[in-house]
Amino acid sequence: MAFGRSSRHPAPPVEPVTLKILVAGGFGVGKTTLVGAVSEIRPLRTEETLTEASRPFDDTDGVESKTTTTVAMDFGRITLREDLVLYLFGTPGQDRFWFLWDELAQGALGAIVLADTRRLQDCFAAVDYFERRGIPFTIAVNCFEGADRFPIDSVRGALDLDPEVPLMMCDARDRGSVKNVLVGVVEHALTRADQLHAQRATTGANS
Repeated sequence: MAFGRSSRHPAPPVEPVTLKILVAGGFGVGKTTLVGAVSEIRPLRTEETLTEASRPFDDTDGVESKTTTTVAMDFGRITLREDLVLYLFGTPGQDRFWFLWDELAQGALGAIVLADTRRLQDCFAAVDYFERRGIPFTIAVNCFEGADRFPIDSVRGALDLDPEVPLMMCDARDRGSVKNVLVGVVEHALTRADQLHAQRATTGANS
């Protein structure tokens, strides 16, 4: 009887691993939308209304309907598995707020760089930033309504990406689509971490 009672005891709760993922890209590319689409908590947003004074600094070509801008960060959380929780930090897209990026990037496992094929050049700065700092990233092309669709190889060529950088199409409004991108960036970042560990182990053995 004692065995029967003990077998009904609930399993101890799993302590989840928490990982930090950045969401970057140009102004108006959908970073706030992406975080809000998957966050299981009410997203923290630091948006302010665009004013006439900001017009010379915020390029609204192609996103003329945009009326707000992120001035610090977006924050959300999603549980991918019982043992894996992601904290999402959306970075501001305008040049004048880039001083925040270094602080937001601390401790990040990887990053998503959102791209809009109508303004592909707007994501160049984010790509350069993560390449220089060795932060694994995945390109997610946000498929806006009315935007031309291009083959993945064409977009990869335009961005001059290294072959190992994943590139995916997504809809930043769709929870399932965004989850696929998140899974992709986590897998890519963990693969990169394993490769670096193996390289260091080999270097140490040969030294």
